[in-house]
Amino acid sequence: MSEQLQTMDAPPSAWQRFRDSHLWHSFTRDRVAQLSLAIFVTYAVLALLAPLIAPYDPYDPAQIDILNAEMPPSWEEGADPAFWLGTDAQGRDLWSTILYGTRVSLTIGLCAVALQALLGIIIGLFAGYSGGRIDSLLMRCADVQLSFSTMMVAIVVLAVFQATFGTELYQNLAMLMLILVIGIAEWPQYARTIRASVLAEKKKEYVDAARVIGLRSPRIMFRHILPNTLSPILVISTVQVANAIIAEASLSFLGLGMPVSQPSLGSLISSGFEYIFSGSWWITVIPGVVLVGLVLVMNLLGDWLRDVLNPKLYKG
Repeated sequence: MSEQLQTMDAPPSAWQRFRDSHLWHSFTRDRVAQLSLAIFVTYAVLALLAPLIAPYDPYDPAQIDILNAEMPPSWEEGADPAFWLGTDAQGRDLWSTILYGTRVSLTIGLCAVALQALLGIIIGLFAGYSGGRIDSLLMRCADVQLSFSTMMVAIVVLAVFQATFGTELYQNLAMLMLILVIGIAEWPQYARTIRASVLAEKKKEYVDAARVIGLRSPRIMFRHILPNTLSPILVISTVQVANAIIAEASLSFLGLGMPVSQPSLGSLISSGFEYIFSGSWWITVIPGVVLVGLVLVMNLLGDWLRDVLNPKLYKG
């Protein structure tokens, strides 16, 4: 009997609280969100396991034969069954190259957004909590940053770097440069959102209580205020990952992204564009469909999160 009473009095586990939450309830009733998450997880798993799944290594010159260049997919005439999605202009298996390219695109997108979030959260917390001149200075910096297009900043920085230090060094540091440029260019999106949330949270009683018991400002900001601002961060992050992947693809299409030897989805589309009118449409179209599908499911997940985490739309 006592064991039953202890079981009844025990607090629910974290998993049980999650199962009882509005987030889980909404997810189980939204087929679009379920399908989008399933597709995104499939993308992520295939990209993560690319070295194990891909029949060929597009980074290994020994596995690339130029004589196999521009072979059509398996459903076209003259296809080679060994390359079911065909080959690109360098003779690389397109299926293997897409798997590796998806991994590169996702890595750049996730790391760039992590950098955006780190900078934006820190700056937004200090601006909103400090107020006064510090807030005005940081937000004016954010306004100046927002006045420049991300693509314009990225094109200028990457072009200057490539012209100054040479193409060879740029190709070795291409992924790092893309992460830094895309990440630094987009931090104001987080900073302005976090600042608005902090301005509302710092007036509440729990912040006053934390000040009264002598907690320092950094602890109040990061341990008490920040957890209450996570909802908009999740929504922004989902959309920003898609935007970062699109930015990387656009820069690769302009020749300022990943090199041909380390293809991303954007560089694959770029490398095959000149062959699309000669009949080798699959080099551009198939990676393009993969990229559109990835960005689409992430935007759908972002829209779903925005609706679920918006308290004005909560129905109980």
